[in-house]
Amino acid sequence: MSESEELDTGEHAAKRTGQMEECQRCGRKQGLVGKYDIWLCRQCFREIARDMGFKKYR
Repeated sequence: MSESEELDTGEHAAKRTGQMEECQRCGRKQGLVGKYDIWLCRQCFREIARDMGFKKYR
């Protein structure tokens, strides 16, 4: 498979950024919170952030 064929399949974003992770909770690959190696999508992070010790900043 040539590089131009990879771009057509949608695989180029993961290869370009080096982001091959997925949400550890639901498996979603977009909207990941990778800071502090959390690797949760933003929806899952919002659901369990308080249980993890994060506080909402006003």
